[in-house]
Amino acid sequence: MIVLVMGVSGAGKTTVGQRLARDLGWEFVDADDLHPAANVEKMRAGKPLDDQDRAPWLAALAACIRRHLDEGRDAVLACSALKAAYRAQLLVDPARMRLVHLNGDPALIAARLAARSDHFMPAGLLATQLATLEPPDDALRVDIGGDPDEIAAHIRRALGL
Repeated sequence: MIVLVMGVSGAGKTTVGQRLARDLGWEFVDADDLHPAANVEKMRAGKPLDDQDRAPWLAALAACIRRHLDEGRDAVLACSALKAAYRAQLLVDPARMRLVHLNGDPALIAARLAARSDHFMPAGLLATQLATLEPPDDALRVDIGGDPDEIAAHIRRALGL
């Protein structure tokens, strides 16, 4: 099974996803690690990605998901997956995948982004991510206001894992 933890940058996908994977004894995959270098540089420069920029990244993510499923390797994948079209590409086997949408107060997310110094995504791009976000109807929706360990435990319970 794959649990895809989605949301805008700063929502806690990596933090919560790592804890969820640790608690389940599953592999953790951060979609940020699969971005082509050109995408990282573009975001670092404060420029939002467009669909053309995202196309090779989404293809690599879908291939990664397929490999995990084909090999029977459970994983938690942290990925923004902001648009329905992106999720359609990533949900390669909906029967063996679960979608979790981390969301919360934009001011909290902005504060988290402003406090980060080790990430290529600048706080200035939050507005573009929020504008791009198409909230899914078919996801477990989880508020990010709590402790990451509690959020991960809530996700496990809600998904029956």
